[in-house]
Amino acid sequence: MSELYEKSLIKLELPVVLDQLASCAGSHGGKEACLRLCPSSDLEEVKLLLEQTTAASALCTRKGNPVFGDVSDVESSLERADRGGCLQPVELLRIGGVLRSTRTIKAYVSEDEPPTVLDTLFDALTPNKYLEDRIFGAILSEEEIADNASPELSDIRRHMRIQAGKIRDSLQKIISSPAYSKYLREPIITIRQGRYVVPVKAECKNDVPGLVHDVSATGSTYFVEPMSAVNANNALRELELKEKKEIERILAELSSESAAHRSDINLNYSMLVQLDVIFAKAKLAYRMQAWAPEMNDKGVVQLRKARHPLIDSHKVVPISLRLGSDFDTMIITGPNTGGKTVTLKTIGLLTLMAECGLHIPAGDGSTLSTFDAILADIGDEQSIAQSLSTFSSHMRTIVDVVDQCDSRTLVLFDELGAGTDPAEGAALAIALIEFARKMGSRVVATTHYAELKLYAMRTDGVINASCEFDVETLQPTYKLLIGIPGKSNAFAISRKLGLPEDILKEADNLVGKSDRDFEDVLSQLEQQRQQMESARHEAEQLKQETAKIREQSEEMRLQLQKEKERAMETARKEAQYIIDEARTAANLASEELKALRKQLQDSADTSNFNQRQADVRRSLNEVEEKIRAGQPKIERPQPTRDILIGDTVELLKLGTKANVIAINKDGTYQLQAGILKMTAKADEIYLLEQENIYKVKSRPAHSGREMKKDVTPMEVDLRGMDAVEATCTLGLYLDNAMRSGMKTVRIIHGKGTGVLRNAVHQELKKNKFIKNYRLGVYGEGEDGVTIAEFR
Repeated sequence: MSELYEKSLIKLELPVVLDQLASCAGSHGGKEACLRLCPSSDLEEVKLLLEQTTAASALCTRKGNPVFGDVSDVESSLERADRGGCLQPVELLRIGGVLRSTRTIKAYVSEDEPPTVLDTLFDALTPNKYLEDRIFGAILSEEEIADNASPELSDIRRHMRIQAGKIRDSLQKIISSPAYSKYLREPIITIRQGRYVVPVKAECKNDVPGLVHDVSATGSTYFVEPMSAVNANNALRELELKEKKEIERILAELSSESAAHRSDINLNYSMLVQLDVIFAKAKLAYRMQAWAPEMNDKGVVQLRKARHPLIDSHKVVPISLRLGSDFDTMIITGPNTGGKTVTLKTIGLLTLMAECGLHIPAGDGSTLSTFDAILADIGDEQSIAQSLSTFSSHMRTIVDVVDQCDSRTLVLFDELGAGTDPAEGAALAIALIEFARKMGSRVVATTHYAELKLYAMRTDGVINASCEFDVETLQPTYKLLIGIPGKSNAFAISRKLGLPEDILKEADNLVGKSDRDFEDVLSQLEQQRQQMESARHEAEQLKQETAKIREQSEEMRLQLQKEKERAMETARKEAQYIIDEARTAANLASEELKALRKQLQDSADTSNFNQRQADVRRSLNEVEEKIRAGQPKIERPQPTRDILIGDTVELLKLGTKANVIAINKDGTYQLQAGILKMTAKADEIYLLEQENIYKVKSRPAHSGREMKKDVTPMEVDLRGMDAVEATCTLGLYLDNAMRSGMKTVRIIHGKGTGVLRNAVHQELKKNKFIKNYRLGVYGEGEDGVTIAEFR
């Protein structure tokens, strides 16, 4: 990489983007690798890098971001361990962190995941759960080894705790003794130089026999180890030395085991760093709302709604451009602060990002090319110390560009030819562009010179472009217009800012007629372009609105079609249900008639029966055809009251009447329609209030004597009824029997499964007029009847 190329990377602000990428990495090694990224000119390598970023983005979307926090460079530690060195706890913890990250990242992708380009990196990871558990089981922190690191260490520390307790007990007796308390500064036990001591007043140091280990800063307190504790402290010190030796042995053993897996651990670290960088690219792509461009090595660039990644996404104006297809050189003109330099940097920076494997903030379908070098002359490098003027600093960079440009180079010139005589600068700029074109380079240049605008208009392969500027508001719109040269708008801006008109008129007279005519033509072209752009925008809006209305109409049509089909399907199902019910009833009637026919002796009657059966089935088929054709829905008034037992209702599906014989707990109704009994929901029946009114009015009042005539004298037969119907019938029977003056009644419920018998007994328990009840005995019906006695 040449010095000019490196300077171009800085001018195009690639290091700033890499800083943002490093902030997305999880490990220190990953951050360093992000900052070291360099653009690649190899097309296949760039495509692979972009595919890796795309695959990581898809994984992050489905499974969340993996964590690389424990990944640290352990190569130097493993090398020292391999040479027989003993690693420190912090180094072993870093090795354990790499092993733990290896295991978790390996488990991040399950076996049933679809294959991706990242599989080779994941497959290269080699977890070592045994060594990982050994390290984290033995080392609790950088300064603490676990007791269970080894049985010997556990035993040593147990004896240390016992010995320390003995020392404290002996010293506690001293500080609690009245004989010694007057010599002590404080009645406490402390540690100095690893030995237990007591604080003694300076003037009493000879009164407490022992060894002095320390003196306070003021000299008023001596820290004395009593003679009675010396031997115990010595024993504790010996245990501490044993502990230290055992810890060194444990660390050496772990270091040896780590060295045995040196190559696997180093490979794991390398793979984890690569994956960390790739997933950092995915995170940055999500943050920038970026996508993978299509890549080529033919020098073709086509950006759609591209945004500079370092400008606030809420403020940046997207640009669209192309280069290398029908033209190889673009001349961008327009006023200052109009966005020319930003456009130049956007082209260069997005190309560099793609060559690093980063997604670019541009629309779908954007295309970029790989280049061996991107050479940029942007900014002013004038230096007083080196006697470099603005022109000289630009020219020194341009000389390097001329030496290095070729067919695999993208050249970016900012304010080409500026800083010298306009005529000479324009001529020099045209010559430089022509030279770069002859070398096969792709060129993008910004300028204010009218000569370059004319050059672009007259030369094949060169096109004008401009950054739009609103003269009324004196604000740039930052929109890039391909094929239209820009105006500097110096007079318009000056007039808007308040420059006297006579000065502007004098300046206008000094401008050459050809230049003035050229600017007028540009103004007219710009006005026509804006009018056409406005008309195109309105047409586009109208087109979008029309398409939206068409789409809404189509959605409404489809919805109505679906509702129509759903309604027809519902009607067909209901009709089929009615037909099935009717056929079931007809079949039952047919079976009964067949049974009766066997008893008939007259052959004429049998023939008549067959004819009637055929007529019934023909009628059913006719009804079925009529129902399938559909019937109009009858509007009915809402009932004024709830449905009660004994009411007459209409079955809406069958169109027949039925009597309510019971109301179930779940809100359904038990109905009797002729010989059929059925259960119906509330929305399947309709209350016929008028018929029920007539029933109530015409129902005669019964006296006790008349009621008695209607009740069987001594028994009621409930067989064939369900529990609800039997309970209602039994309640009415008991009421009438009690009014009739009966003392005992016989209730026939049959043996069966016992459900009806239990329902009868429950009803008798709740009846306050029943004195007792029992099952029947031999001669009364046994378990098939219940005898009840009134009070």
